[in-house]
Amino acid sequence: MSVQKNLSQSVIRAVQELFTVTIENVEFQTTRKDFEGDITIVIFPLLKLIKEPEAMSNPAKLNPVEIGTKIGTYLVENCIEVEKFNVVAGFLNIVISDTFYIDYFNSIINIQNFGFVTESVSNDAIMVEYSSPNTNKPLHLGHVRNNLLGYSVAEIIKASGKNVYKTQIINDRGIHICKSMLAWLKFGNGETPETSGLKGDKLVGNYYVAFDKEYKIQIQDLITQGRTEDEAKKQAPIIIEAQQMLLDWEAGKPEIISLWKKMNQWVYDGFDETYKNLGVDFDSKYFESNTYLLGKEVVKLGLEKGIFEKDPDGSVWIDLTEDGLDRKIVLRSDGTAVYMTQDIGTAIQRVKDFPDVTGMVYTVGNEQDYHFKVLFLILKKLGFEWAKSLYHLSYGMVELPSGKMKSREGNVVDADDLMTEMTATAAKIASELGKLEDYSASEKQKLYKTIGLGALKYYILKVDPKKQILFNPEESVDFAGNTGPFIQYTFARIRSILRKANFDFAKPTAVVELHLKEKELIKQIALFPEIIQSAATHHSPALVANYTYDLVKEYNSFYQTVSILGEENPIKKVFRVQLSSKVASTIKLAFSLLGIEVPDRM
Repeated sequence: MSVQKNLSQSVIRAVQELFTVTIENVEFQTTRKDFEGDITIVIFPLLKLIKEPEAMSNPAKLNPVEIGTKIGTYLVENCIEVEKFNVVAGFLNIVISDTFYIDYFNSIINIQNFGFVTESVSNDAIMVEYSSPNTNKPLHLGHVRNNLLGYSVAEIIKASGKNVYKTQIINDRGIHICKSMLAWLKFGNGETPETSGLKGDKLVGNYYVAFDKEYKIQIQDLITQGRTEDEAKKQAPIIIEAQQMLLDWEAGKPEIISLWKKMNQWVYDGFDETYKNLGVDFDSKYFESNTYLLGKEVVKLGLEKGIFEKDPDGSVWIDLTEDGLDRKIVLRSDGTAVYMTQDIGTAIQRVKDFPDVTGMVYTVGNEQDYHFKVLFLILKKLGFEWAKSLYHLSYGMVELPSGKMKSREGNVVDADDLMTEMTATAAKIASELGKLEDYSASEKQKLYKTIGLGALKYYILKVDPKKQILFNPEESVDFAGNTGPFIQYTFARIRSILRKANFDFAKPTAVVELHLKEKELIKQIALFPEIIQSAATHHSPALVANYTYDLVKEYNSFYQTVSILGEENPIKKVFRVQLSSKVASTIKLAFSLLGIEVPDRM
């Protein structure tokens, strides 16, 4: 809505004409609920600038109330949208006319993707990386937050008018992968996902646990024989075998490569099923087995440019102490790459694969904050222009109240188990509310999943990414308060109203006066485009989530205060149904950015 832009220009003119002072910016804020007004102009910043001759001879006229009154009078006389004003201390509260809001609402009533910039504003693209799991175990609760954040940020950036590529890097090599492979060879008896009835990622994860169990037994046996704990950890036969398997993999030994491909495929198939149930997708995938050597060529280039330095033992480093960081290794003395080298090479490869990429977002937990500071700085020093537009979407841990959810081991909660538990929790609470008597069994199950996953996603995404989350499944499925189900229920309520409206409400109405609740609702709807842009800039789905909750609260206040279908004035009735319809479509669009479905009936 252009009211703030129009007002800003008018206030600049007012200050110029009234006080012969030129200003560039006007500070606005939302009018406090206990004052009349739609938008507030903060006068205090103007106080120091206004030095008109009349005021200098009469210092009393320099006070904020006098300045605010003069500007307010000017706006009423010169701005068609300004109806009246009031001044409270240093705040000029502006009342915008009903006509302005009605005209604005009529202009957006039939815009399907209201708030979305549907045509890209440039040919540049942003790549968003998320998930990035290891192929030795299933996805867990930490991956759930990672996937939901990454997917949602990608959708928000796309809605803000930019091209977006969603990607992940799958950590499919290393000693941890060999551990599960070796345990399967030793204890698996040829077991497969088909013969066991288990998802492939769960099956492989079980053998990773089996390796750890056997490793601990062997360590204890060696300690009993007189070895120190450190010696026992290095000398346990099973870890030596795993290390040899890694060497065999790196040497390309056919039977090891064959086993690696087979077990990894089991895991990929399991991951794909989890991603589908979680409702996330990817445009491309990278595999560590293909990228871990990529950065070595870049290191050579960096040495030639003097960005990197070689130590006497042959290892290669970069000294970042002048930048407030430390000295970081990028190549070991034996010539092998470290994770930093791999990430440098992968970033460069991605831009080669997708030449329109001008920035990247890495969705990775906050324990890697320092790693990404170093990575981004190295890429800048290497001279890549796009390195200026790299962002680490850092997030806190997700914790659960003890006893609320079954854990696989320690505090790790399986993602599939979590989604199943959420659906069951939704079924329990919805059944207790007793509103589904006319639903078939399949309809109920679909609804329970929609509510359960909506509760999970909303509970996680409404929190600022940088904060830790204490996730309580039952609390998240509450049908009151700032929850997904509460918003879904409001959407279903509106859909019920629209089904009952047996008249055409597609065309703009000739309504001439607004109820206060109607006006407040239009103001809230109008914020949506700005919220999308802000959420994209700050990489924060929480802004979209909490905006949607505020919109729903405003609608429920409207619903409880005025009559909709029972309104006697036919023009008013149509207008209120139109308002309801626009709220519903805005909820649906906002929730689509969070990856949440909304049911037509609840």
